[in-house]
Amino acid sequence: MERLIQADGQPRIGIFSRGPALINHRDFDLRSPMGRRLGALARWRRFHQFQYFGLISEELIGGCALADLSLLGAGFVYLYHPASGRRVVRQFRLPLGLGTRFSQAPDDGVCELSWRGNRLRMDNRGSVKRLEVSLADGLRIEAAFDEQAFQPMHICTPTGPTGWVYARKVAGVRCEGRVRSPLGEFDLRALDCFAHHDWSAGYMRPETCWNWACLSGEAQGLRVGLNLSCGVNETSFSENCFWLDGELFPVGGVRFAFDRDQPLRPWRIHSGDGRVELTFEGRGLHAERVNALLLASNFKQVYGRFSGRLCPPGRPAVTIDNLWGFAEDHYAKW
Repeated sequence: MERLIQADGQPRIGIFSRGPALINHRDFDLRSPMGRRLGALARWRRFHQFQYFGLISEELIGGCALADLSLLGAGFVYLYHPASGRRVVRQFRLPLGLGTRFSQAPDDGVCELSWRGNRLRMDNRGSVKRLEVSLADGLRIEAAFDEQAFQPMHICTPTGPTGWVYARKVAGVRCEGRVRSPLGEFDLRALDCFAHHDWSAGYMRPETCWNWACLSGEAQGLRVGLNLSCGVNETSFSENCFWLDGELFPVGGVRFAFDRDQPLRPWRIHSGDGRVELTFEGRGLHAERVNALLLASNFKQVYGRFSGRLCPPGRPAVTIDNLWGFAEDHYAKW
């Protein structure tokens, strides 16, 4: 598939074995809820894009995100050392996206934020996906994973009365590279580190909320990855799935039961089709809160351990025993 938006101005909707080469969002026939055709300014203002690259191992947990919200470019990176409980966090917010660039080619582009000697960069060209972080205070991350023998989730769903979202997800793939930080220096291959990756873009609901869960690791001799959400990317089709040794297994609708005021307390995450039955216990939290005139965000990403089971059809259930991962609670107005 060369382009997501077709000649009639409408996106291709569904789950795809291969994703589009280009998210040509400027060709979309954007309308108001009452059917009025909207122009270039509205297409710029309402189009949002973000990427997330996560690192998971027994000794080091990390996450890096980049976001283009038209009025704001944003990024963060954090590292957590489970043995000591120590954490480092760096956050960046750039008005109008100054100092950022975002490619709309999910498999052949580079997205980055550069500001005052700090750079967060995600290189998606080819089958090897790379994260490069170089900060003015000396923190360095070089991480990469090869998804050549992996089935990513490619999905595009309708969103709100007139929008759509394209998402590309990967979880449960081994990662290599190096980290230099106040927490120490780490060889990701030596740590048997796993990665997950999310590339999402589209005309999202102007006010939205979602829950999300992801894990990556090894269980019963299998490489396991998990991607679950509730509140986004589930109209007509669902992004919910898990991977076993790179093979993708779809999952139905998922319920997240947790205490919003105390997100480090246990979560219960289960699917209506019985393929996922998990508990999640938080160990730490990355939170951001913004309440501006046109933009608002209440973001909580919890890192912790999953236990339970995954039930692929026609195969024995896979027991998940204290695997590290993430759960998220997010409200956004953009």
